Amino acid sequence: MTFLIQPITTSTTGWIPTFLTVMDTFFFQFDGRLYPFSCSMPTSAFALSGVSVWSAFVFEIVMTFGLVYTVYAVAVDPKKGDLGIIAPIAIGFIVGANILAGGAFTGASMNPAVSFGPALVSWDWTNHWVYWAGPLVGGGQLAGIIYELIFIGGSHEPLPTTDY
Repeated sequence: MTFLIQPITTSTTGWIPTFLTVMDTFFFQFDGRLYPFSCSMPTSAFALSGVSVWSAFVFEIVMTFGLVYTVYAVAVDPKKGDLGIIAPIAIGFIVGANILAGGAFTGASMNPAVSFGPALVSWDWTNHWVYWAGPLVGGGQLAGIIYELIFIGGSHEPLPTTDY
């Protein structure tokens, strides 16, 4: 029986046997084939929490909408003027709130790149579309279009030459 984590013992012979034990555990985990990260654990967070695919999709839409809407409200809107230090604090607070609210259910990705790395390493693409479609719909379409049409209203003004 092969265990996922084998005990590592250091002896007087040095670090080479310990290193080889770690590499053996890392590369030849279950059936002797050479592949790293051969764990059968799903990487999508909502698979572990019992949330359905569509609930996770809606959750990602709502969290990304909140993040992009906050970015538009405190950093992009030219009518607000210079908010100074409050813009990064507000954006940080909404990211933290999203992680606290959605981290246990969907992993609170809010960005496809955050989910792409673990899926690539584990080669588990089960329901990975949620982490791409949710942020694209929530942030790229809903929040951007709503804030642009309702609040900014097409009144983009060029920045003065002293601002860049």
